[in-house]
Amino acid sequence: MASKPRLHYFDGRGRMETTRWLLAAAGVEYEEQFFNSKEDLEKLRKDGALLFQQVPMVEIDGMKMVQTRAILNYIAAKYNLCGKDLKEKALMDMYVESIMDLGEMIMTHPYKPADAKEKDLALITERATTRYFPVFEKVLKDHGQEYLVGNKFSRADVQLLEVILMAEELKPDILSKFPLLKAYKGRISNIPTIKKFLQPGSARKPQTDEKRAAEVIKIFY
Repeated sequence: MASKPRLHYFDGRGRMETTRWLLAAAGVEYEEQFFNSKEDLEKLRKDGALLFQQVPMVEIDGMKMVQTRAILNYIAAKYNLCGKDLKEKALMDMYVESIMDLGEMIMTHPYKPADAKEKDLALITERATTRYFPVFEKVLKDHGQEYLVGNKFSRADVQLLEVILMAEELKPDILSKFPLLKAYKGRISNIPTIKKFLQPGSARKPQTDEKRAAEVIKIFY
């Protein structure tokens, strides 16, 4: 029997959270090995487990995978969360890259200096509501289907839901002008594997607060 994927990261969201989402969406059980100090991270590096001295790192299928996009691409392909042909995969790549751009802004928000947070939140809100969410609202309107690509549940749906929920944590009414996205959020949230991941007590990590952000900074810097 194949061993479960093992995720090496700190006990928080960061760049590993989307990997947790994809594995959960695919119904795959996994294990987590947390490091809680600079010394724990340094030991991983000295053990030769990190190809480029960086995390996240995922042990899967006999590999020690690093680089977030490589990890996500592999998991999506392995568990059939990609498009059916090159055109669908290209479209999905465009969607996913934009989602990750917005996700990066939201992910780094807790680490901004206190006096920069208000301006940063305004920028996140502006980008979400004028650059990213209007595109996905139009996609759903134009094709009239339940999912983003090929009318089939895919990584694009998983990652868009993740970033929508992250954005709502910062601004609860951020979807107020996007009725199709709001309905879409409800549909995707009720897919059984996703619904399970959203339940209290799951492996989904909580929103990063100032205390956790300070702890993470100590690990890496």
